[in-house]
Amino acid sequence: MTRLYDYWRSSASYRVRMALNLLGVGFDAIPVDLLQAEQVGAANMARNPQGLVPSVEIDGLTLTQSLAIIEYLNDTRGGLLPADAAGRARVRALSYAVAMEIHPICNLRVGRYVEAASAGAITMAGWQKKFIGEGLAAVEGMLNHPATGRFCHGDQITMADLCLLPQVYNARRWEVDVTSYVQICRIVAELEAIPAIAAAHPDKVKP
Repeated sequence: MTRLYDYWRSSASYRVRMALNLLGVGFDAIPVDLLQAEQVGAANMARNPQGLVPSVEIDGLTLTQSLAIIEYLNDTRGGLLPADAAGRARVRALSYAVAMEIHPICNLRVGRYVEAASAGAITMAGWQKKFIGEGLAAVEGMLNHPATGRFCHGDQITMADLCLLPQVYNARRWEVDVTSYVQICRIVAELEAIPAIAAAHPDKVKP
């Protein structure tokens, strides 16, 4: 049985839940409570030496890092990356624009550090709004491209969509105005109407 060690509100975990659901891979979800620092406890550190979530036990392997997990699922089950090299490169670029540019600096541990180190001169909300807003504006620009279709790349859900939706969820949490991002809002509305995607939403899996 596949096991997913995750936290309900983690963006990275949200990506993997969607991927597993879309591919019809049944899994047991085992929560790792970030608020209780379980991610740095001995059990989770043994699975994931970075002290992060998610981790997945699948096919006799323990995998970490959400994009690596999604790429593995694509390589073994198919369906999450385009067949052509140019398409894969574009999907990876869109995915990385979220997962490697927006997400790391908008991680809560970073925001908390900045707020504390600035003695409150920089607030968590201000930090999140600035960098999520700027990052999504860049993604919107990338989506103004002929290869954008119903979803981020053509009419097939790809890894790029799995990165975009959780980031928009975070934007809404921090009251970032995303209404001017026409492509993003349209794609997110398409995604949210898909049952396998909707079932992975944090509110659906919250303990």
